[in-house]
Amino acid sequence: MVRKTKEEALVTRGRILDAAEHLFHEHGVSGTSLHDIALAAGVTRGAIYWHFQDKGDLFNAMMDRVVLPLEAESDDRMGRPDDPTPLLSLREHLLSVFRSVARDDRVRRVFEIATHKVEYVGELGAVRMRHLQARDNYVTLTETALRRAQRLGQVPRLPSPRQLALGLHALVAGLIHDWALRPDDFDLVAVGRASLDTYLRGIATPRPVAT
Repeated sequence: MVRKTKEEALVTRGRILDAAEHLFHEHGVSGTSLHDIALAAGVTRGAIYWHFQDKGDLFNAMMDRVVLPLEAESDDRMGRPDDPTPLLSLREHLLSVFRSVARDDRVRRVFEIATHKVEYVGELGAVRMRHLQARDNYVTLTETALRRAQRLGQVPRLPSPRQLALGLHALVAGLIHDWALRPDDFDLVAVGRASLDTYLRGIATPRPVAT
């Protein structure tokens, strides 16, 4: 019986997150109340508070459903200290991010909410902290991959890995941000691939010219 109750609780939690995701996307986070989410999910407000402390906690849980798998994938692709091709691993991971945002409806909705439909004020202050944490973790992991590429002679010693990582993050985040404003404006995967390849070629150590 206890096992069934836990399973039912997970189902209820999922319904709440699904409702929040769609309402946040349609009306914005500030324009959506917990009462609205409870009605859409078919639960009471008490059920929401049983699973989440407040709207900020609920928002972060909604984000984590998308972000945590992407973070795990980045660890798998870029976190290997013996990786002989860190730039290639970095490229493949970032391309997978572009594909996920462009082709997975849930990922697209959540990224649109995070970039265009939330204000980091009041009870959503914790959301800003989670956003910064995810950003810092990503930049640090990218910096580690670039530092390894420098040690292998694949990237020059200057600029610093930190500077290169910040530039790459700005490129990726900027493309996703602009694409989310009007997805029909350009092909995120194609433009992302071209921009990413141009950036990585620009920071790579030039190959000797054959004579």
